[in-house]
Amino acid sequence: MLKMEFKYASVLTIAGSDCSGGAGIQADLKTFAALGCYGTSAITAITVQNTLGVQKLHKLPTELVHDQIMAVMEDIQCAAIKIGMVHSRSLTEAIARTLKKYTVPIIFDPVMVASSGDLLLEADAIDMLKKMLFPLCTLVTPNLDEASVLTSMEIRSLKDMENAAQRLIEEGCQAVLIKGGHLKGTELFDLYLDQQGKQHIFSSKWINTNNTHGTGCTLSSAIAAYLAKGFDLLTAIENARLYVHNAIVNGKDVKTGKGHGPLNHSFDPEKMNLYTIDDK
Repeated sequence: MLKMEFKYASVLTIAGSDCSGGAGIQADLKTFAALGCYGTSAITAITVQNTLGVQKLHKLPTELVHDQIMAVMEDIQCAAIKIGMVHSRSLTEAIARTLKKYTVPIIFDPVMVASSGDLLLEADAIDMLKKMLFPLCTLVTPNLDEASVLTSMEIRSLKDMENAAQRLIEEGCQAVLIKGGHLKGTELFDLYLDQQGKQHIFSSKWINTNNTHGTGCTLSSAIAAYLAKGFDLLTAIENARLYVHNAIVNGKDVKTGKGHGPLNHSFDPEKMNLYTIDDK
């Protein structure tokens, strides 16, 4: 006779810590919780930052990052993974080797440049990202600055985004979502392309606010959360974009710090999702 047991939709974030709470691990865990998922983490670096920018970066030992991932995945067996700040070649290689053991969806937000313009990635790590992480990931989600670095292209238009996305697919990405939030205009466009040639353009209205710190972290985490809950990739992206849009709208007039403030991750939190386990 089967005994009915339950589990949470759990997600792992592998990323850096933001002590001001707006981006990185902190934003990821807030997003998981708001979307009804159980969040876990493997911290890759500790940053000293606030809404004005990043002042210092302390990289954690590669072995410690590996051990965190293993401890979580071997026990909790998360249903999806989000990767954020991967700051070096050695860390990239270690994460890739570790994640090859698992078959869950992986969302990679290649954090290279903070919204303040601060460089967060060692220059010689880019080739390793392409070689080892791109092929493992279900989706890669660079913003325009990051896509420019990854493709050595200047991106100033939707057509440029299409060309950059094609180049990233040729570099080994299974699918890519280039975020066009830095393009000027009243409407924002994100461009999706995958290995099968399927392209989709997502659009949303520009919101007049200074509170956009952690937007990229939040989007990639939300996509991972929706995948953990069983949504297909394009639906997960659509739902995640709506969540981020509403989080910006609900926090756009709130004053937190003196620079780029955070989103309102908890504007409408969901209850923790439960899924059945058949215990034979």
